[in-house]
Amino acid sequence: MTKKFVPVIVRFDEEGHCRPLIIEFDDSQCFRIDQILDVKRRACQEVGGVGTRYTCRIQGKETYLWEEKGKWFVVAKE
Repeated sequence: MTKKFVPVIVRFDEEGHCRPLIIEFDDSQCFRIDQILDVKRRACQEVGGVGTRYTCRIQGKETYLWEEKGKWFVVAKE
């Protein structure tokens, strides 16, 4: 497993809270986040690091998106 940094389109509300909307893997692969199920500060056991873990539903599947020091990543297979 590896830490794959990805561009993310986010929306900020009037209080400064961010909500990720779309994950861009490359020019041909963009995934709209259907729902944010949970947001917690966590350690990523698979690839290391500590950040905000967003539990997301994308196309009916539950997955994690991490924000760490202003950068976004997912855990990907090598």
